[in-house]
Amino acid sequence: MKPLTRLFDLLDLYQDKYSDKPDVFLSKSEGVWNACSAVDYVTQTRDLSLGLLNLGIKPGTHIATVMANCPEWNLFDMAIMQVGAVQVPIYPNISEENYQYILSDARIEYLVVYNQEIYERIRPIVAELPFVKGIYSIHETSDIPRWTEILEAGKLYPHPEMLVEIKASILPDDLASIIYTSGTTGLPKGVMLSHRNFVSNFLECARISDFSSKERALSFLPLCHVYERMLNYVYQYLGMSIYYAQSLEFVAAYLQEVRPHTFAAVPRMLEKIYNKMVSRGRNMKGIRKMVFFWALRQGYNFELDPTRRWGDEIALFIANLLVFSKWRSILGGNVRIIVSGGASLHPRLARIFWAGRLKVMEGYGLTETAPVIAVQTLEKGGVKFGTVGPLLPGIEVKFAPDGEILCRGPNLMRGYYNKPELTNEVIDNEGWFHTGDIGMMIDGKYLKITDRKKEIFKTSTGKYIAPQPIEQRFAESPFIDHIIVIGEDRKYTAALIVPNFEYLRSWCEVKQISYQTDYDSITIPRIIGRMQEEVKRINLKLGQTEKIKRFRLLADLWSVETGELSPTLKLRRKFIQEKYYEEIENTYKSSEHDYKVDQN
Repeated sequence: MKPLTRLFDLLDLYQDKYSDKPDVFLSKSEGVWNACSAVDYVTQTRDLSLGLLNLGIKPGTHIATVMANCPEWNLFDMAIMQVGAVQVPIYPNISEENYQYILSDARIEYLVVYNQEIYERIRPIVAELPFVKGIYSIHETSDIPRWTEILEAGKLYPHPEMLVEIKASILPDDLASIIYTSGTTGLPKGVMLSHRNFVSNFLECARISDFSSKERALSFLPLCHVYERMLNYVYQYLGMSIYYAQSLEFVAAYLQEVRPHTFAAVPRMLEKIYNKMVSRGRNMKGIRKMVFFWALRQGYNFELDPTRRWGDEIALFIANLLVFSKWRSILGGNVRIIVSGGASLHPRLARIFWAGRLKVMEGYGLTETAPVIAVQTLEKGGVKFGTVGPLLPGIEVKFAPDGEILCRGPNLMRGYYNKPELTNEVIDNEGWFHTGDIGMMIDGKYLKITDRKKEIFKTSTGKYIAPQPIEQRFAESPFIDHIIVIGEDRKYTAALIVPNFEYLRSWCEVKQISYQTDYDSITIPRIIGRMQEEVKRINLKLGQTEKIKRFRLLADLWSVETGELSPTLKLRRKFIQEKYYEEIENTYKSSEHDYKVDQN
């Protein structure tokens, strides 16, 4: 078989190696899992490509997809690229301002939306854009055609040989996709990624895994994000069956139904899984509770050391038998590998998942690097807790004098669309991409990320504060859902905290405290006192200048939809600081709603 150099070359695998596979992609509708077979994948993608040609789409045309995770996402992904057009995936839940900006900046000519709800959101915006020629929907809508009309038109297209000619003309370095970053600060930037960028990355990542075509992956992080998209290509390359969850709300149920062997997550999700398990443990009684927390201690001390003492091996075996087996069961019972990316995972959580035979493989990268720069592997010495693993083969890394990570390799983007000046700011004359992240090499082999360069701030006393490691510490607390550390140009470090209200309700029930609403709860003296104890406890693990001296409790739930979180659940710091400007100002004026932490 010819070498795989362009993304749509993956289809050759489904004409040859995996041609008899009945379940390439699966999605659930009306309680039934519907499968797209290898034959469906190949033929429908071809017909879609011909249908796009029938619309008059030419190489270089920009087509936006605004879709949830579903099999059709892949059909359009491949069909668009086969005709030399450029796919521009867009998050369904971004603001109207960002929709307007992306559609205009990329001069989108055609859109494919998921359903009526998404269409209603973009309809008034598209009405003002004269260059948009057509909109199609995956599901039935009131007044726009379904995607199947393109499919049917392709079956009747009289010049199928054109598709063969166009595919042959597409080169590995041609533009495949423009992915607009979620924009934790300011407007998003269009990252231009070529076929080579993606292919070089997913081929190396696929070599790390040991999955077979008989195994299953559950996909629920947005496919419009480069992280899940690249893994989607890995799964296809390995011939795995991919089950799609259209929303995070279905994930818990789908884990039980699908019983996947792998899935990708962001650290915040793993923190929530851990906190939920710990919450259950705290509600246990007597010997069961003692055993639970004994098992946790085994996990906290876990080391990837083949020379572990036999006593430690026995203790770990018992901990798995009595406690961690329940964790695996909640995740479906088959999960062997969890891919973690998008932010740093606290080493203690990594240890406990590994102790429970859930191999969390951490990686690091950016949209601009398609995305992986470094990732842990299954090889001996491929994992070191507290790092993101060795560099991916073919990628070079060096460090600027201030510790910023610089990288270059076949995965590096072509640049930012329509923004050559911004491209020149991040890619220097020698081709090094300036990531904006601070890091170091450990033992000459493992990359460790210490913080985001732009997020480090300086207090008025001249001390530099890296907020992410502090927030990681607090995220382990079952009492805390979200926290943002503040203190730039201030005398001391403070924080805004959103409590974990689900945990608070159960805690109040045990303590026989009346709990009415979330807004009322943050004014209850006993809850305030307990939060002060929690902050004080975690402060003991921090340096003197890192300690949280004062905090404010917030009753607002932070989410992607309300703007505080990016689609990969990272804090959008600028947005939060602007939204809570008055609360932050009052925190440093000793407002009655802010709480001091006793440091003694």
